Amino acid sequence: MNSYFEEVQALLTIVGEQEKQSINESAKHISKAVMSDGIIHLFGSGHSHILTEEVFYRAGGLAAIRPIFVEDLMLFKGASRSSQLERQNDLSEKFMHDEDIRPGDVCIVISSSGVNPVPIDVATIAKEKGAFVIGLTSPEYAKSCSSRHKQKHYLHDVVDLVIDNHIAKGDTLLKSNNIPFGSGSTVVGAVLLNMVFTQVIQTIIESGETPPVFLSSNIEGADEHNQKIIAKYKTRIPQL
Repeated sequence: MNSYFEEVQALLTIVGEQEKQSINESAKHISKAVMSDGIIHLFGSGHSHILTEEVFYRAGGLAAIRPIFVEDLMLFKGASRSSQLERQNDLSEKFMHDEDIRPGDVCIVISSSGVNPVPIDVATIAKEKGAFVIGLTSPEYAKSCSSRHKQKHYLHDVVDLVIDNHIAKGDTLLKSNNIPFGSGSTVVGAVLLNMVFTQVIQTIIESGETPPVFLSSNIEGADEHNQKIIAKYKTRIPQL
């Protein structure tokens, strides 16, 4: 069996067993927000940004999800540039000031290392705006590095709840001839987010309400179904 597959399996087993409480707590807060017409905001920089799109406008996925898109922090605008910008203190204030985050919303901030100022400040500002803030991060990774934040904060310090992705320093799962390779954060992060949001959907169903879930556009009647949901959320999620 491929060694990368084995390492991913082992890591998923760890997060599945050790993050049950965090997943349950996250699902509880998100379910409450969705049933109160709140929005779930997600932010990530660089490769962490991929995870914000993973769960957005997804067939079989929750509709009340709004990614915070900042193009300068995405890879297509310049990969090394996005890394340098993520390290800038106070940069988040320039784009977070106008973000429509309200009391009762939930904000998920994604950063495996949790050492860079931008995601740390996004979490802080979202909390100041009244959102419940969840960090998808690795405290183990963070503690192995120095914080770049001007106040020496780490992401896990400033959020209300941590979902630990158990990613080791360097975000690699394999090593050969002293060369570390094989990233795990995107695979594990996608599984964790989907675990949370599927539990949210199930919780809403069990409460007797109908969860806002998109259907695949290839299914008969999906367009009408999805347009009704988009009409409900379009004002607060303009990306729809």
